[in-house]
Amino acid sequence: MLKQGVANGTVATAVGLAADARGVFYEGAFGKRDLSEPGGVSQDTVFWLLSMSKAITATACMQLVEQGKLSLDEPASKVLPSLASSSVLEGFDPAGKPILRPARRAITLRHLLTHTSGYTYANWSDKLPQYEKSTGMPDVAYSMNGAFAAPLEFDPGDRWQYGIGMDVVGKMIEAVTDQSLEMYFREHIFEPLGMANTGFLISSAQRRRTATTYVRQPDGSLKPMPFEMNQRPEFFSGGGGLFGTPRDYLAFLQMLLKDGSHNGARLLKPETVALMRTNAIGDLNVNPLNSTAAMWSNDADLFPGMPQKWGLSFDINTKPGPNGRSAGSYAWAGLLNCYYWIDPVKKVTGAVFTQLLPYYDARAVELFGAFERGVYGAPARS
Repeated sequence: MLKQGVANGTVATAVGLAADARGVFYEGAFGKRDLSEPGGVSQDTVFWLLSMSKAITATACMQLVEQGKLSLDEPASKVLPSLASSSVLEGFDPAGKPILRPARRAITLRHLLTHTSGYTYANWSDKLPQYEKSTGMPDVAYSMNGAFAAPLEFDPGDRWQYGIGMDVVGKMIEAVTDQSLEMYFREHIFEPLGMANTGFLISSAQRRRTATTYVRQPDGSLKPMPFEMNQRPEFFSGGGGLFGTPRDYLAFLQMLLKDGSHNGARLLKPETVALMRTNAIGDLNVNPLNSTAAMWSNDADLFPGMPQKWGLSFDINTKPGPNGRSAGSYAWAGLLNCYYWIDPVKKVTGAVFTQLLPYYDARAVELFGAFERGVYGAPARS
């Protein structure tokens, strides 16, 4: 399926991996790192992970919750005092000036981990782009501290809407550890799991192994587009700044699949992993992502018509998925059409890596579904 996806122009690059409780049972890499060059790709090609970074940030956060250095339900302003003055954006006056009011309740770490804090992303917001334009506030994608001046779009706890909360969590991790995310992740996640090719700051050698990003054109063809996260950032983006290789990321997924332990290292307690994959938003449901930036994203819904919950920090399907995964599996994705899932019932995890815009490209999603069906039907799974 992956090979066919490259051959028919669905993607330029497709790397897929899968593992169960016994270990890795599938690795496949197809296509070229760059369509204008002869070199192919492998499980050690470098990809920009974007929002696949969130699960790693959540893991670091929950390590600190285990140690009592962070609390899920205390006001996050105890760690980041600036959060005490959070304001909600209610709209704009006739002159285009933002109308703000104080938030009715305090933001907690749980709100930030579950996208119920009120923070949003401009790509899926009808208000934040106008706020950025009227105030000159930078978008979070530029990794500039000014992005943290963003208002909330609703009071904490009122609903689920995807946003920059995990970047705030990254700031909290740095505050209580007195380390940068780059160093904390390296010492407490990447080195124990053997993830030598994952980080925020990319080397020249790693850059030469990076898969080129392509943009789907109206006629279905692929056009290259230079893409790289800010390499002189004012902050390390816990919500989307990491690069990594598929082989590295699968090691991370295996750790979660095996309840916090992999490669001879225990990163989290089993009960912590169980908590992370449990509904943490109560009666609220995950809402579809309605795009306001067609270049970057299509509208997206991982399970149309199915109530979805959110853990710490994953999308949870409440019913069996159409391609094989069990109810209660947890998953998410990266903006460049990378996707992963972890099935705690059937004990299997898998991921597909591409570098394609816009997000939730219909053909790429179909390819991911075909890969998932193949994983569950593989002889190694029987």
